[in-house]
Amino acid sequence: MEIVIVEDEKPAARSLARKLEKLGYNVKIMLHSVTEAVQWFSLNPNPDLIFLDIQLSDGLSFEIFDQIDISSAIIFTTAYDEYALKAFKLNSIDYLLKPIDPEELSFALLKFQNQQSKNTVSVQELKQILNASSNSINYKTRYVVKVGQQIKMIELKDVQCFYSENKGTYIKTLDNRNYLSDASLDVIEAEINPLDFFRINRKFIIHRQSIIDIYLYTNSRLKINFKDYKSDDLIVSREKVADFKQWLS
Repeated sequence: MEIVIVEDEKPAARSLARKLEKLGYNVKIMLHSVTEAVQWFSLNPNPDLIFLDIQLSDGLSFEIFDQIDISSAIIFTTAYDEYALKAFKLNSIDYLLKPIDPEELSFALLKFQNQQSKNTVSVQELKQILNASSNSINYKTRYVVKVGQQIKMIELKDVQCFYSENKGTYIKTLDNRNYLSDASLDVIEAEINPLDFFRINRKFIIHRQSIIDIYLYTNSRLKINFKDYKSDDLIVSREKVADFKQWLS
């Protein structure tokens, strides 16, 4: 059986591929953007099964199907909340919430094998389902933090970046104040709109509006400058540079 993974986060794609290999399945190729997927599918036969992330670095997955006809079965992989994905269950399309549990993965593959015809959807059905799901996603617009005995609300429009330091996670606002957050960077990354925020490395998630300058840096990386905040760690890691450039555009 031929399997293709379409996932913009390369570590997540590799992790899924390893889990599939442990279950005895081989991944044919891993694709990381709408553009890359369209190019590959236009030149290759449809695989038996596609593991498809909803939100890719350069757009929503359904944009792939605007440009090319694909008849493969689909299993969605997504960080979105389960209740935003009821449409998938109603249409007999399976999905896996990130981080992917091996048992859930095994069950999804079994379901695919047992109900292969039901898991194959037309292009129009796929567009309708993905549109309905993306419209129902509610990203956070603010975070609540504790400052001494005070409870403070921080609007995301006022955030420069989120960062981790000394085992803590902090919110840095446009006025250069830092607030300790109860949430980890991984949790925050899943809760905020990826059109506005990008995780440039393990330590930083930055807001698009905060970027003043971008410079070429050593080892094919990029250096980010904010207006009133300097940090040696505001570096786009090498494996994220391509996705970061697509995000900017």
